[in-house]
Amino acid sequence: MNTTGSIPADAFSLRSPYGRRAIGLSVAAAVGGFLFGFDSSVINGAVDSIQQDFGLNAVVTGFVVAIALLGCAVGAVIAGNLSDRFGRLRVMFLGAVMFFASSLGAGFCFSVWDLAFWRVIGGLGIGIASVVAPAYIAEIAPRQVRGSLASLQQLAITLGIFAALLSDALLQNAAGGPDEPLWFGLEAWRWMFLVGVIPSAVYGILSFTVPESPRYLLAKGRYDEARAIFERLVPPADLDQTVRDLQTAIETDRKNAGVSIRGPVLGLQRIVWVGIILSVFQQFVGINVIFYYSTSLWSSVGFDESNSFTISVITSIVNVLVTLVAIFLVDRIGRKPILLTGSVMMTLSLGLMAISFLFSTTDSSGAVVLPAPWGPVALVAANVFVIGFGASWGPLVWVLLGEIFPSRIRGKALGVAAGAQWIANFLITVSFPAMSEWSLPLTYGMYALFAALSFVYVAWRVPETKGMDIEQTETLFVRKKAQTAGNA
Repeated sequence: MNTTGSIPADAFSLRSPYGRRAIGLSVAAAVGGFLFGFDSSVINGAVDSIQQDFGLNAVVTGFVVAIALLGCAVGAVIAGNLSDRFGRLRVMFLGAVMFFASSLGAGFCFSVWDLAFWRVIGGLGIGIASVVAPAYIAEIAPRQVRGSLASLQQLAITLGIFAALLSDALLQNAAGGPDEPLWFGLEAWRWMFLVGVIPSAVYGILSFTVPESPRYLLAKGRYDEARAIFERLVPPADLDQTVRDLQTAIETDRKNAGVSIRGPVLGLQRIVWVGIILSVFQQFVGINVIFYYSTSLWSSVGFDESNSFTISVITSIVNVLVTLVAIFLVDRIGRKPILLTGSVMMTLSLGLMAISFLFSTTDSSGAVVLPAPWGPVALVAANVFVIGFGASWGPLVWVLLGEIFPSRIRGKALGVAAGAQWIANFLITVSFPAMSEWSLPLTYGMYALFAALSFVYVAWRVPETKGMDIEQTETLFVRKKAQTAGNA
């Protein structure tokens, strides 16, 4: 799509009808990201109560918190095939139904294994949404604003995190504590899960109100429907060319229907490994430790339970604000400079957290305590880490996953990369309680090391994709492959 000739220069600005329509559809799809963020953090306020009520040790606690991520990994892997067969919207609805059921089941759970089962069901729905949403956005977004629109996925995730932590704080304050009964005799921590039925219902309703992906419609021979959707998304001067280009890409996909993601590098194509490694780095810096366990973390720094909830909410607000900054900058500055800057910020802040916990002590009850001035230092460092992540690796990995894969393998490759992200998330989440009991300085030092390695990898292997047509970005990686043959 070009902005020359008779196409208005501001055709895709926020004030133009094309820009507004593309944003509206992207926002609706990104509600799946909201569910992801909500599910990720809603257990934050409940984890201590679950551990106490069911008498869990650190290992089992970490497993219950993280087990949803295994469902997410499976959901991500199967989402591509399901959406290609049944359409993006039907699969969105399936994800909403699963998360709705999970919210009810977790709220009324009667044992820890019952809770674990429902978290897996919710994870399946979230994993499906995590793949379908960025794929849908990439397929309806004009390239001039594709980075910004794809970043809405991460913005929705951060808003989901904020909503979960805010609702946790409000519910525990209303009840006088997460273990105290609230409405109908149910403890506040159970209501923290039950609140999830609201966003899941909204997502399910939206799946009936937005149009199907034009790419899916053309692939199914529904030309008139696809063209009608594009008429609302691109200027008339570019309409025929947009449809022709997409039809050509679909025909190419059909010719390559037997093409797999298998390749010469450990069984996969090099471009697939780029997506996997970016996904793993996004999680191995330990971002979800902040959002899964932050209430417990701030208690160890010396804040009481109520203040710990409040600080967690403030941290989530910071996360939302810096994600907005990333959305503003991604199509202006580019992907690579922002990723590199974020890696530096994360490395320094995580290193400072590791140093802070070298000075921690243990009180009479066995809880970790940070004396002054290291408590405030750790608090500031953690929020700097959130700023560095939220303005870079949080949104931009989703942008890159939506645009680096060639169309012939995009669905499969995106599913594998997202699946790798969930597995990496699971490993970090399930290991943190046990690792933190062993050594918090080494735990945060390990996250700092991965942040430093993420800088090296981006500088070495990730080219800039700003402003390129989605079907052309693969050529950057092909050239890179030719220059560094034999490297992953």
